[in-house]
Amino acid sequence: MNIDTIVDGSYAGKCFRDLCNAPLSALRGVGAKDAKALHQAFNITTIGDLAELKFVKWATAIHTLAAEECDTREQAAKETLLDEAVEMTFPASDPISVDAGITRIEVPPDMVNAQTDHQNANKIEANTEKAEAKALAASR
Repeated sequence: MNIDTIVDGSYAGKCFRDLCNAPLSALRGVGAKDAKALHQAFNITTIGDLAELKFVKWATAIHTLAAEECDTREQAAKETLLDEAVEMTFPASDPISVDAGITRIEVPPDMVNAQTDHQNANKIEANTEKAEAKALAASR
């Protein structure tokens, strides 16, 4: 990362030690009003003070750990139920013998929504095109 893209132009090219001791307004996007508010709220005046602020460290730790956190038992159970439901809905993904003679799903779904059923998608598109053509012809 080019550090000059995140600091104010007057601090471009400075070494990290100088930037650490620079005022908060040296950070691009932090104005004098923002720096004053941070000073009043947390008694910080430099970029280094901001980096050492315990709330910033806590927030960084939470953010880092959240990315590595495992699913809770409830989330894992929901995922397992979803996986099993997909497996029951699409048993064709299971390997079967070529001569097994299986031609249908053992437990059919209660109702298939034709708009989302991929097997009938072409029929729906064709009917939609016909209806649009009729509507266009009727409007002329």
